[in-house]
Amino acid sequence: MEFLSLPYIVLIILAFVLYYAKANYHWQRAVLLLSSVIFIGYYHLMYLCVAVGIALFTYYAGRLLHSKRGTKASPYILAGSIVALAGGWLAARYWSPLFPLGISFYTFQALSYLIEIYWEEEDPEPDLLNFTLYMLLFMKFLSGPIERGYDLLPQLKKAHPFCYENITYGMKFIVVGAFMKLVIADRIAPFLNAVFGAVHGASGIQLLESTLLYPIQLYADFAGYTNMAIGFGIMFGFKLSPNFNRPFVSLTTGELWRRWHMSLSFWVRDYVFVPLSAETRRWKSWGIYFSLLVTFTAIGVWHGAGWNYAIYGLIQGVIIIYETAAATQRDWLQKHMPKQIYKPLFIIRTYLLFAFSLLFFRIEKMSDICYVYRHVFDGVNTSFKETNLGMPDFNWIAFGIAVVLMFVFEYFNSKRDLLKLVTRQKVWFRWAIYYVMIMLIFLFGAFGVEDFIYIQF
Repeated sequence: MEFLSLPYIVLIILAFVLYYAKANYHWQRAVLLLSSVIFIGYYHLMYLCVAVGIALFTYYAGRLLHSKRGTKASPYILAGSIVALAGGWLAARYWSPLFPLGISFYTFQALSYLIEIYWEEEDPEPDLLNFTLYMLLFMKFLSGPIERGYDLLPQLKKAHPFCYENITYGMKFIVVGAFMKLVIADRIAPFLNAVFGAVHGASGIQLLESTLLYPIQLYADFAGYTNMAIGFGIMFGFKLSPNFNRPFVSLTTGELWRRWHMSLSFWVRDYVFVPLSAETRRWKSWGIYFSLLVTFTAIGVWHGAGWNYAIYGLIQGVIIIYETAAATQRDWLQKHMPKQIYKPLFIIRTYLLFAFSLLFFRIEKMSDICYVYRHVFDGVNTSFKETNLGMPDFNWIAFGIAVVLMFVFEYFNSKRDLLKLVTRQKVWFRWAIYYVMIMLIFLFGAFGVEDFIYIQF
């Protein structure tokens, strides 16, 4: 039941109508719980059973942990809970023939909840239904954002009256997300899939082009999903965490990861890097480097089974360690180089490093990854017509314009909230923009092409 599928549209309409039929906290909670159960169970009953089981385990583990605060048993309860949750996730990831959708996201959500209770930063949620909804809430269930308890739980414990401004604001997020997903990500997806699925039959120029375009496809796909999830949340009165903040303007890989998949990046920072670097502080700089390496390897392993994912994370860690060690030299360059040269140069450098490291994320076989690295600069086989990757010229023009529009929108939106600015315009102007956006999606969007990439995690 993907966001853009007919079953989901039917579910969201029914849930929306029922939700606002009565501005009562218990009624709205029941509607959301039922909608979430239907949403998860639609994929597979086992997915629902696993999700509910983890929610129940985490709820009671949190209460037990709270009751044993300050005792010698507390660290053992936390350790046992972490082993149980992480072990279940690893078993599902590496050994289960049926990998439950969303388990990586809601397992990390459960872990953060228990750790915050242990650190006495948060009290356990007393209401089982509230906590179950926190874990299962359908609009963020499949691919996040990974929500912290102290952010989302208070929002679930109050009624949300019908608010026209919130609903229209949320719908604008959904339209922007659908544009990114359908017009950009899904438009290029089949052609990149063809290259990466048969790298030995592709020319060097096709391998290079696909390598450079894949970060854009991945970003438009995942950020598009996130915008839609945030939009659906706003329509129901919730504020979900942002997951992206213009990652391709980053000057360093470290900055990129503060802008890319932010709910995961900040999760590993708070619950892996910070505790680990505190334990290794006696090693001074080497303790920081070791902590970075472990943290980013963990990010890689989180993404999937296979050495390629671990290497992907390891590469990010090595690059960031180098950037940390070379910070003085980079600062010197920044002072002595014109800004017009320094910023584009380092933005391009960061993008290229990320793009080439993503080959370990995109391609499963190590032999195929090595083949791409060996032949990516081989040039053309027969003619430069190979650069179209089999996509018609008109589609390339539409794709290119869409990518430019996306980046231009993000630039101006970072200065001022364009979606709220549109809301304050005259009716005819607002609806002209709405019609244009919807027409662009229907005219140039690729429907029924691809699931969301991050649904597999």
